Amino acid sequence: MAEAYIVEAVRTAGGRRGGRLAGWHPADMAGEVLDAIVTRSGIDPAAVEDVIMGCVSQGGEQGFQVGRGAVLASTLPTSVPAVTIDRQCGSSQQAIQFAAQAVMSGTQDVVIAAGVESMSRVPMGSTGALFAKAGLGKAKSPRQEARFPDVQFSQFMGAEMIARKYGFDRAALDAYALESHRRAAAATERGDFADEIVPLEVETPDGTIRHDRDEGIRYDASAETIGAVKLLQEGGTITAANASQICDGSSAVLVVSEAALKAHGLTPLARVHNLTVTGGDPVIMLEEPLFATDKALRRAGMRIEDIDLYEVNEAFAPVPLAWLRHVGGDPARLNVNGGAIALGHPLGASGTKLMATLIHALHARGGRYGLQTMCEGGGIANVTIVERL
Repeated sequence: MAEAYIVEAVRTAGGRRGGRLAGWHPADMAGEVLDAIVTRSGIDPAAVEDVIMGCVSQGGEQGFQVGRGAVLASTLPTSVPAVTIDRQCGSSQQAIQFAAQAVMSGTQDVVIAAGVESMSRVPMGSTGALFAKAGLGKAKSPRQEARFPDVQFSQFMGAEMIARKYGFDRAALDAYALESHRRAAAATERGDFADEIVPLEVETPDGTIRHDRDEGIRYDASAETIGAVKLLQEGGTITAANASQICDGSSAVLVVSEAALKAHGLTPLARVHNLTVTGGDPVIMLEEPLFATDKALRRAGMRIEDIDLYEVNEAFAPVPLAWLRHVGGDPARLNVNGGAIALGHPLGASGTKLMATLIHALHARGGRYGLQTMCEGGGIANVTIVERL
């Protein structure tokens, strides 16, 4: 079978809700990372055969096919097509997998997988809420209600269910959250994110600045400050401090064939080793990465011990903790530069964002294999295994 290679992987630094990136239109922000991919790789922009853009809240400024909007806001020629996809939080990880499948099938040779989400300008849940307010109905259908009576599909409730199922109390979740901030702060101070971040210019009352540091990291985080945050549900374990941060951002990876490597003189960063996606219980919902990882490792003929680094999206602290326990992984290899609790979770952009961090971390640490997985609304999970080159 033909191989798919990742040549470049970039992301913006995360912006807090209403923070430094709130002034960026999402199409323009995504256009910046598309331009960065082309510039850094040195590929002819006209050689790009498709852009696959992940985005969850596809309305307002992220409506009217924001993937195509990003191409039109970039320096790519208008001949480059684009599509926007929604696999919830795994949207741009699925974009990577679709891009790799296109290359591995021989259908295309040069594809950009990307993602964007401005959670400041298109708030999470706003598309459904606006339709409901206008009397245009809700997503849960009568047949879904018959199959899952009186069930409200909720990622928050799924996280609470995982915490109870695996016996994680609030103290364990808060401790994990604190470590996420500490790792992200240390990585930032070491300059570990420098090669993956695309700086953006931001206008402030004091003039134009470069946004090149993740805005959500609490450098002064402590057990006391995290422990003081109110529970989101009385008797529960989840707080805003041990869940992912609302975030604005965009990210992208360039996926190419072996023929494209030779034709364009490109140097690959990684080879795509395995692509897996599974569906499971839509109620507990966020547990599926555990079982998707089992399947991915079986299909790849690997054990968890073969994987040098893992990126497991920190949608809520119980998810990576349950994953780690289930697969028997090494905590020292998990989210080594922090995760979404500290760095933010820009929904549709998180898949390619995590891949950029994973690949650069593999190079920095000399690891060979990296595994990325993402919990997703509806009880779905993607797993992507890459080999550093």
